[in-house]
Amino acid sequence: ATVVFETETEKPDAKVRWQSNTKDLASGDKYMIKADGNKHSLTIQAVTKEDGTAYAVIAGGSKVKFDLKVKEKEVMEEVKLEVKEEVKKEVKKEGGSANIQAHDTPGFDATGYTLNINFVAKVNAASLLKKPTIKWFKGKWMDLASKSGKSLQLKELYDRNSKVYTFEMQIIAAKPSFAGAYRCEVSSRDKFDSCNFDLTVHGGCSLTHSVDGSEEAGELDFSALLKKSASKSQVKSEPDEDVWEILQKAKASEYEKIAFQYGITDLRGMLKRLKKMKKEEKKSEAFLKKLDPAYQVEKGHKMKLCIEVANEDVDVKWLKNGQEIQSTGRYIFESVGNKRYLTINHCSLSDDATYTCVVGDEKCTTELFVKEPPVTITSNLEDQMVMKGERVELECEVSEEGATVKWEKDGVELTRDESFKYRFKKDGRKHVLIINEATKEDCGHYTVKTNGGESMAELMVSEKELEVYQNIADLTVKAKDEAVFKCEVSDETVKGIWYKNGVEVKADARTHITHIGRIHKLTIDDVKPEDQGDYTFVPEGYAFNLSAKLNFLEVKIDYVPRQDPPKIHLDCMGHTADSTIVVVAGNKLRLDVPITGDPAPTVIWTKGEKVKVPSSPIPTGRSQVMTEGDGRLHVESTKGHCIFTIEGADKQDEGLYSVIVRNPAGEDKADINVKVVDAPDPPSAPRILSVGEDSCVVQWDPPKSDGGNPIIGYVLERKKKKSYRWMRLNFDPYTDTTYEAKRMIEGVEYEMRVYAVNAIGMSRHSAASQPFIPVAPTSEPVGLCVDDISDTTVSLKWRTPEHLGSSELDGYGVEYCKEGSDEWVPAFEGLTERTSVIIRDLPTGEKMQFRVRAYNMAGPSAPTSLAQAVTIREIMQKPKIWIPRNLRQTLIKKVEETINLVIPFQGKPRPVITWSKDGEPLNPKQVSIRNSDTDTILFIRKSERKDSGKYEVKLQIENVEDTASISIQIVDLPGSPEKLKIMDVWGFNVALEWKPPKDNGNCEITGYMVQKADKKTMEWYTVYELYRRTNCVVADLIMGNEYIFRIYAVNMVGLSLEPSLHLFICSSGFEYKPPTYKEHDFSEAPKFTHPLVSRSVIAGYNATLSCSVRGIPKPKVTWYKNKMDISNEAKYRMFSKQGVLTLEIRKPCSFDGGVYMCKAVNASGEDAVECKLEIRRKYP
Repeated sequence: ATVVFETETEKPDAKVRWQSNTKDLASGDKYMIKADGNKHSLTIQAVTKEDGTAYAVIAGGSKVKFDLKVKEKEVMEEVKLEVKEEVKKEVKKEGGSANIQAHDTPGFDATGYTLNINFVAKVNAASLLKKPTIKWFKGKWMDLASKSGKSLQLKELYDRNSKVYTFEMQIIAAKPSFAGAYRCEVSSRDKFDSCNFDLTVHGGCSLTHSVDGSEEAGELDFSALLKKSASKSQVKSEPDEDVWEILQKAKASEYEKIAFQYGITDLRGMLKRLKKMKKEEKKSEAFLKKLDPAYQVEKGHKMKLCIEVANEDVDVKWLKNGQEIQSTGRYIFESVGNKRYLTINHCSLSDDATYTCVVGDEKCTTELFVKEPPVTITSNLEDQMVMKGERVELECEVSEEGATVKWEKDGVELTRDESFKYRFKKDGRKHVLIINEATKEDCGHYTVKTNGGESMAELMVSEKELEVYQNIADLTVKAKDEAVFKCEVSDETVKGIWYKNGVEVKADARTHITHIGRIHKLTIDDVKPEDQGDYTFVPEGYAFNLSAKLNFLEVKIDYVPRQDPPKIHLDCMGHTADSTIVVVAGNKLRLDVPITGDPAPTVIWTKGEKVKVPSSPIPTGRSQVMTEGDGRLHVESTKGHCIFTIEGADKQDEGLYSVIVRNPAGEDKADINVKVVDAPDPPSAPRILSVGEDSCVVQWDPPKSDGGNPIIGYVLERKKKKSYRWMRLNFDPYTDTTYEAKRMIEGVEYEMRVYAVNAIGMSRHSAASQPFIPVAPTSEPVGLCVDDISDTTVSLKWRTPEHLGSSELDGYGVEYCKEGSDEWVPAFEGLTERTSVIIRDLPTGEKMQFRVRAYNMAGPSAPTSLAQAVTIREIMQKPKIWIPRNLRQTLIKKVEETINLVIPFQGKPRPVITWSKDGEPLNPKQVSIRNSDTDTILFIRKSERKDSGKYEVKLQIENVEDTASISIQIVDLPGSPEKLKIMDVWGFNVALEWKPPKDNGNCEITGYMVQKADKKTMEWYTVYELYRRTNCVVADLIMGNEYIFRIYAVNMVGLSLEPSLHLFICSSGFEYKPPTYKEHDFSEAPKFTHPLVSRSVIAGYNATLSCSVRGIPKPKVTWYKNKMDISNEAKYRMFSKQGVLTLEIRKPCSFDGGVYMCKAVNASGEDAVECKLEIRRKYP
């Protein structure tokens, strides 16, 4: 058989070598080597078994290996192997390099051949400090490391001499379904590189392997070993945000962060697709409007693609990833005129693809990205407090099933380690973190994160402590009675051992040991004298024990034939001694009183003075039981004993009980004081005294009733306001009624409740406290300083604190005290929201200290004080006048304009201010003067010519004074020119002459306007405008016509009101016909020759914006602020002089900042310029 191997190189002039067993091959009878441009081939003639060996093709620094296996008794068909090389074979890694190589090994069997494929990556580790990490992927995300098995094997080797790592991935028995895109990634600390390559298997006949960086992922099925990969990656983005534009503007170092934030699972593939869309397209003849480079659509929404074609009758084809789209319910084709539409209904992730519209030989392409909504957390984690060794489950619920979440503990990501300490469970939308046996090291804050949010909860683990609810008590029993030792502990699972005098007690016929729930019992039947001793119960696993003593009571009965008076045998004998018995509420009260007497005495039980249960003489040989009322009381009399029992004792059963025994021989009486104890009442609702950044101080009142036993402490619980789970804060009773709770989350609303604990047990919980939010106090105010001082007042100012926390600032409190004293006095009631304050009514001459504190929900901050005490005495300040810059030169105003001069000054105490004009006092009817502590204002409502002059202002403090002068010039329209006359006439010309007006309007005459008019039409034509001389020549007159001339004087205000007139008749002569010509159009659209410049000015000082414009005729100029016309605003003044436009903003404040625009319009067009004005604070 003949075998042909083919390969392609990117460069047509590349030199290619073929090798067999590392030896170069030369063209001859056996081997035929051909090169046609970038295509190269190796043909092996008459294949034999010896030809089955390793081959390689080398192009530059790239090398691809492949094996040929030959089996006997087979008719070999021609095998074609196509290898498309890529230039990127050498991957630089900051001193290290990686060569990605592929080895193809064809093998033949009886029916054809099987194919084993080897992919080899070599990494030069000479500059690496540790072994690099390699990952193999199929498609965009399928990690092949966990799929190693029968159809896939991963190997690695290390050559110590060359320091080269060799990583190999072998696909065994390749099938057509194995085709697809593969990726190899190599990383070592901060170094990273990767290479993409495609594998295509042609029906068992040929193999094509290319390393071209294609982003399309194929399907891989290793005999059901690998799961089917998704056909497309999904680009998840936040609503109303274009991920494409974000990636284009972001730095390369921020790509990974953006990918996690917006849920991009295939960042590398998306960047390559966007890179292709940047290519410029040539002008098309078939398309009037092409598709945009990319579109984005929400999952489940409808997408409509539109193009416009040049020929309305042409047919178009729509392709998806190169495959023609057939019209279905989801894909709808429309043709309206020259527009063609493709509508995709209910977009899914499978529609995330490349779409192409084909018209004839031309086509246009776009990328459609289907966005999924971000995964949000719908049910948050809950705080938990558990005992050591217990199982912990932290559960949350997300908005999407199968979503990927990330668990963190104190900011460190949790993974499945070798000990399987953490288990991660998914159940639909529920995600659970499981800790089988909690330890103290598991305490901390646990966070679950998705690409759309996160939730945090705190886990607290406490050591187990065994609580004793009922201790064993000393017993005194008689012979043949039953002795029962009973105790109750908090843990039902705890076992224990009973000891008698240090020797373990074993169960026998008389001794019974029981363990039911939390109760442990030791029962001894038919007590004997040898049973007397010390009994101890020791819980297993705990270093303490419970002890009690068993006392044996011997009763001697002597038969006396005579009558014996009754006798009550108690530990405390006599009628005056009282014995107290304590019983827990709800338990049984049993009073067993030994009595003697012959004949059998009658027993009467009383409580106080009331007879409770009388009993008749005890019959011999049997008992008599009597009950009272609701059946809770029982009396049982036996020979030698009288037993009084109350079932379920409560508080009303407490009191002094008396037992009286009588018989004919006498009587006896004994008093027994019964005390019923119970768990205490619940405390009052706790009050929150103060809160901190992660803590609060809570206080409560003791319960009204302690249940008959002293309160030994309290137990506190807290919960989040929106949660139902209460978490205990302390396990040991807390003795005080004020507690500081810590380890809370700032900004989260909490509630608190309290239990009271005595020796009997725990009360019911109190009512919950008012909800509160842990908030840290603000930091102290900064920059406290004295702004002003007088004999009785001080003005202070400061800046807001640097750290305000999560709570709003309520205000500031200012206090003062005398130097050397620590009694701080509030400067005013309540708080102030301002950052400056004036404190009045201070003692003159005293040295005072001041301090300021910021207040929020958590209380006051640390105070900030002045560096040293301040003496309350006004400091004299020399008077100084500050003339504004615009008033340092002559102020020119028109007649009837308003004059408002604000002259700031300084000086203390308040100076005496005097105004004068040209050395004379001002007329108060014409001029108004208003003074303040910091400035003086001169105001003239309607100015007149007589108001022109030199104004002087003088400040005087005691013998010190300061003066300043301001020149004001009031201008008006000029008078008419005088004595207009004709000086000479020749031909079609006339010479005019006149004299300047007597009144120049109190300013310079800038020129004259000369006009003429034919008396027939009386249409005036301007001959000269702004003519500077007082004589001129008027030309182009018509013989025989009668003309009128007039002249206006012009100054900075305008034209004179009345012109100077003269009548002239041009003498008749020959008729002159001027040549006809087309008048030139001098009109020009407005154009700004100098634009507006953005500025930053200080508030309170006048600001100007200037630009220049040209245009014929003179354009109309309009000023805008934030696109609003400000032409009629009194705050702004507009000037236009010789094409220079100026906008003056008087005393701007922070509200005057914004975008200003100047727009010029005439009949030929319009133009506009704009700038940004920033207003800075006067005092930083």
